[in-house]
Amino acid sequence: MKTIDDYNFSGKKALVPLDAQFQITDDTRIRAAIPTIKKILKDGGAVILMSHLGRPKDIPEEKFSLKHIVAHVSELLGIPVKFATNCLGAATKKMAEDLKSGEVLLLENLRFYKQEQAGTESFAQELASYGDVYVNDAFGTAHRAHASTAIIAKFFTNKMFGYVMAGELASINKVLNHAEKPLTAIIGGAKVSGKILIITKLLDKINHLIIGGGMAYTFVKAQGGNVGSSLVEDDKLDIAKNILAEAKKKNVQIHIPEDTIIADTFSNEANIKQCDIKNIPDGWLGLDIGSETIKKYEVVIAQSKTIMWNGPMGVFEMSNFEKGTKAIAEAIVKATEKGAYSLIGGGDSVAAINKYKLADKVSYVSTGGGALLEYIESGTLPGVSAVEE
Repeated sequence: MKTIDDYNFSGKKALVPLDAQFQITDDTRIRAAIPTIKKILKDGGAVILMSHLGRPKDIPEEKFSLKHIVAHVSELLGIPVKFATNCLGAATKKMAEDLKSGEVLLLENLRFYKQEQAGTESFAQELASYGDVYVNDAFGTAHRAHASTAIIAKFFTNKMFGYVMAGELASINKVLNHAEKPLTAIIGGAKVSGKILIITKLLDKINHLIIGGGMAYTFVKAQGGNVGSSLVEDDKLDIAKNILAEAKKKNVQIHIPEDTIIADTFSNEANIKQCDIKNIPDGWLGLDIGSETIKKYEVVIAQSKTIMWNGPMGVFEMSNFEKGTKAIAEAIVKATEKGAYSLIGGGDSVAAINKYKLADKVSYVSTGGGALLEYIESGTLPGVSAVEE
């Protein structure tokens, strides 16, 4: 794996895709890329940053302009960041040409051009003309074959991963291929359909699979339980049964909630109570795992040497239904303190670990939601293979 530690950027202009969030209040991805940018600058190089923001309709939209993050990136780097009001054109090319060692230039939102998401080669080639070396540090978009994160790499002889990309790949590889056993995967979230491939892939690797979130009710119904008005994918009941059968064949212990916190409406102000997850009354819906399930899951996590968590245990955004997710996060922290390796991945899991201010107490927090899942499912990503080729 070629990373920026293998290269001296002195006198070079590095083109770097950057993951940016729409709200500066969550600057996790931007902050994660700062060490990569600083390494290039310290070597005596210059940095040209490219990024996406929001979902503009292939035309400039003021609310999606990257000018809104210039001040914040400047503050994080400790130097003024220059801004190109267009990612293409003669004026932008001139700004790139005039960029001096130690300076940073941020290009306007690439998604103002439909060619970015289409992966148009000529668009990628023009972007590539701005720099001497390509450093991909945008893991969060590495699963898309966009012009700036995959196609562009073919125009560079010198191309490599930044610290974020290298860290993500090393962490996933550790969990999938070099994990100390027992290896436990904790999979939550709303639907089974979004996690079928990752669960199927993980069954060949893991010892324990903990199920939580809305998807648990599909598994419970598949086993004959009454789940009331809980979220269920009736067209995925057979898939849930197949997963259970496959896990048994592969000697993977699947842990499904025994009890649940139910509500009479989907609201934090609803009437709530705890009950057996297989006997939820009609008109009630499950929104979190119950106290007995929490105890059971805590025991499994405590005995694990490697843990991967993707997806919450309930509707943790509501205070009355966050207990399960918070307890799992705290259990992972305790296991990590005792020597377990813990990987937190997926937008909601990362949001939860950040909400409870526990991110610095686990082994690795992935910056890529969909990218992490797709990497586990397929073994590579367009943005990864483009650099490795």
